[in-house]
Amino acid sequence: MPVSLVCTMRSRPEKILALQFKYFGDAVLMTPALRAIRGHCPNGELHLLVPEEIAPLFQHLPWLDRVWPMPRRRGSASLGQTWPVVRALRRERFDRSVDFASNDRGAILSFLIGARRRLGWAQRGGFFGRRFCYHQRVVRENKLEHESSRMMHLLSAWDIAPGSLEPEIHTDPALAAAAQKFLPERKIICHLASSQPKKEWPLTHWVALYQLAAAAGLKLIFATGTGAREESLLGNFKRLAPDAPGLQPIPDLALYLAVLKRAAGFVSGDTGPLHFAAGLGVPTISLFGPSPPVRWAPIGEQHQVLTGSLCSCGNVSICQSANHCLAAITPEQVFTCLQNLLKPG
Repeated sequence: MPVSLVCTMRSRPEKILALQFKYFGDAVLMTPALRAIRGHCPNGELHLLVPEEIAPLFQHLPWLDRVWPMPRRRGSASLGQTWPVVRALRRERFDRSVDFASNDRGAILSFLIGARRRLGWAQRGGFFGRRFCYHQRVVRENKLEHESSRMMHLLSAWDIAPGSLEPEIHTDPALAAAAQKFLPERKIICHLASSQPKKEWPLTHWVALYQLAAAAGLKLIFATGTGAREESLLGNFKRLAPDAPGLQPIPDLALYLAVLKRAAGFVSGDTGPLHFAAGLGVPTISLFGPSPPVRWAPIGEQHQVLTGSLCSCGNVSICQSANHCLAAITPEQVFTCLQNLLKPG
């Protein structure tokens, strides 16, 4: 039975901690659920615990009271770095906590932080004691729905009604001048890379798109991630299109967000920066194939989605098909979307 979220205790407003230990894009898609908690409990105190590398995504949200960055390395734990943060969180004496990922790391941290009522997902796998780390567990619905909607469903245990599913992140105003140096003129950023090669549009298609856009006077700039493979991808693209302008890689996430905020639009496959752009209010064109757009595509009228052919890649990171599913999306289709994106109004 759901246990309603009561926002006022006997002597003080209720203090709530949210946790999320997943990838960059998943974290952005959590913001509608966080906003719903705040709307349901406007006088409460809302804190968020996330890995330190993604903390800049949330630092400037006006309806969060505090963001707690947690040092971590994927696949390993450092008690010397983690325990001081856990001790500080324990001293906050949270009334509630909600773990939106409910993986092993989140479950253990939820238990150690010790909120009076702890909420998480009921799911298989993980270490044996994971289910005992929560007081309430919600069974995932067996249906294909948007990730933001799925995280909103977790809050049904607290009788919180779903709200808008559009993500929201804010930039650091102090970085506006530095961002302008990276992107002096508003252009459409084309992001070539993804964490998984199967989600990347073929380079030859990007070259053809650049040629179509240049002939029409549209201003594109091409970008990638900061890893060695991603930078190599941009180098290969520049060899195919030497005249195409490139955006210098920006390893600092807070500065990257400030640069992205200046973009006139954003084009990419299913990747974290796509969700950053959507959360910042930048119009997007997303290219989907291996992952279902109904679950991961940006929500909102200013976002356009193109879908390739059917894909059976499964959980592998590299496309196994003879013809890459994203190759079915033609440069002409993306160019038409670009023209729609730039229409007045």
